[in-house]
Amino acid sequence: MAFDPANNIQDLQYFGEFGGVNPSISDSSTYTFLSAKTMFDTFEGNAEGCYLYSRHSTPSNLYLGQALAAMEGTETATVSATGMGAITPALMQVCQAGDHIVSSRTIYGGTYAFLKNFTPKYGLETSFVDITDLEQVANAIKPNTKILYCETVSNPLLEVADLSALSALAKKHGLWLMVDNTFSPLSISPAQLGADVVLHSLTKFINGSSDTMGGVICGTQAFIDDLRNVNDGACMLFGASMDSLRAASILKNMRTLHIRIKQHSTNALYLAERFEADGLKTVYPGLKSHKSHALFTQMMLPEYGYGGMLTIDAGSLEKANTLMELMQARNLGYLAVSLGFYKTLFSAPGSSTSSEIPLEEQAEMGLTEGLIRFSIGLDNDIERTYQMMKQCMIEVGVL
Repeated sequence: MAFDPANNIQDLQYFGEFGGVNPSISDSSTYTFLSAKTMFDTFEGNAEGCYLYSRHSTPSNLYLGQALAAMEGTETATVSATGMGAITPALMQVCQAGDHIVSSRTIYGGTYAFLKNFTPKYGLETSFVDITDLEQVANAIKPNTKILYCETVSNPLLEVADLSALSALAKKHGLWLMVDNTFSPLSISPAQLGADVVLHSLTKFINGSSDTMGGVICGTQAFIDDLRNVNDGACMLFGASMDSLRAASILKNMRTLHIRIKQHSTNALYLAERFEADGLKTVYPGLKSHKSHALFTQMMLPEYGYGGMLTIDAGSLEKANTLMELMQARNLGYLAVSLGFYKTLFSAPGSSTSSEIPLEEQAEMGLTEGLIRFSIGLDNDIERTYQMMKQCMIEVGVL
């Protein structure tokens, strides 16, 4: 039977403590034990079904982790308070001083800043490469390389990583392939293509309400157990733990994820095709003009589409800013960072979410000042949205 992440989520069944159709929320920071020995065993990780302290885990967090592991097809998962609260411990659990990481050059600005500016202070080196150039990736691998890191669809340039090829390369050299799948939940399932660890910022599409932060690390039981270890587990010791109330809220929103992703994708493809036909420089994996269109099509689960993210180039930062301000004034969306909201969100990443990347490196990778990143919303009448956006573009001189 073919892998289907939405079916895997749907097939999970939880009952609340009193028979509720939603699992009960464990609103406790610490848990009691009937015997001192059980407490000791729990500290040692040997007491199945027992809870110690909410920084370690809670029933609510485990429910959410189970759903996310089912979605990605991994053995298990652990959730965190933010996306960066998942990315940083996953990387640091594997690496130590003197190790090396090969990373995509176009990644979320916070991840880039962590690898470029923070980890070198602790003896960890990163080489940033064009992840679409497999020869360049291979040439960057060193004897002390531990991790190959990328985003399925890169932020903000929407480059697409060949996960099967990268997995083969990682296995050849004994590396971990860690993949941030925040931009493409359901559409692409990295673990099914050979990724060892799958990461998400739950803040974005998976939650979908722009009302809470969260992150997840999906992987093997052994790796997640290591992350939670009270003595040297990075998740346990870094302390970016998710609150049970937030975990319960995200779990409820996951039940509509498949519906939302399909609508995000349908709307984004519609706008991308119309923008491109109007002569705008438009980047969207669903367009045949995208250099990795065939690759994305090969990797994707077709019913979920090509995702909700697209970019256009307004020509200059001044035009980009003016256009975004006008679209917001006309209630076409919000000039805001983040993504996955029911309304369209837009920002100029060179001066916002990717501002941690030096200007010369932005230029080298093709991140122009006029680039606008769109997270396309769930608009019911997308033709109406297009006509209103087009009018804004005409008035600003982008069209």
